[in-house]
Amino acid sequence: MKRTVLGVASVALVLSAAVAAFASPVKGEIPYLRSAGVEFADGQYKFNRPGVNHGAFEWSGRLLDAGATDRHNVYVEVKIEGYGWKRYYGKQNRAVALHKSMWAGAQRYTGKARFRVCRDRGSLRPDNCAEEQVYSHNWDRG
Repeated sequence: MKRTVLGVASVALVLSAAVAAFASPVKGEIPYLRSAGVEFADGQYKFNRPGVNHGAFEWSGRLLDAGATDRHNVYVEVKIEGYGWKRYYGKQNRAVALHKSMWAGAQRYTGKARFRVCRDRGSLRPDNCAEEQVYSHNWDRG
């Protein structure tokens, strides 16, 4: 009887650990990003598992207009696999905290995302951007 109870308890423990591992997100830090007139600090990202927050690529951080006298705005651009870039603008002459979730209705989860911060220099001059960051995760490999 004791062996049966211990066997059932050990199987339950292994299965609950597997479920907890599957449910936990993959997360990390976004490095400090800087280009002329724009800075991004305190960045965090997370790939949510399927069924959690739509399986979204979730990110947060502080976007700063570092060129307060240049009269240009700043933005964060994020691209999830299969879709175009999406922009999130900051405020001129100040820092803003951003926290967003990127997901697509046609996908159960997102496995790859690109992230960059830029200064919007208008339509006649190209924007200047910090180095693009690429994040990915293959759920099958853990």
